Amino acid sequence: MLRLRALAGQLTSQIGRLASTAHLDYSRYPALQESDIEETLMRGSGPGGQAVNKTNNCVFLRHLPTGLTVKCHLHRLASKNRVEARKMLQDKLDVHLNGEQSIAAQLKVLDQRKSSERKRRQGKLQELKKNWQEREQQEHDK
Repeated sequence: MLRLRALAGQLTSQIGRLASTAHLDYSRYPALQESDIEETLMRGSGPGGQAVNKTNNCVFLRHLPTGLTVKCHLHRLASKNRVEARKMLQDKLDVHLNGEQSIAAQLKVLDQRKSSERKRRQGKLQELKKNWQEREQQEHDK
């Protein structure tokens, strides 16, 4: 029974997360043109040994019209880093061009709303608990 409740809670939170992201406005999200991107592969650094130190798998992208740059070395493979770097550049370009209407800003507003709602609910619960304890104390004193 307890496990079913936990699964139901997880499902509810996942549905809530999907519903909250469904309200994002992607109409202004910029599309990247390959002709606007200058790509350079370079050696990465950090843990990974020879696979990192002797291979050019770190991707550096520059968006020529705006001058925005991104460096990505999250994966060991250059192909994965190329895909990830393009996503990062697209997000950075969205913030640069759209500002308050960017996807990142919209997600931040949603998170703030969720946080304030959670705090409001916790405060309400604490108030109810405090009132209940006072009533119990009064009944006990009688």
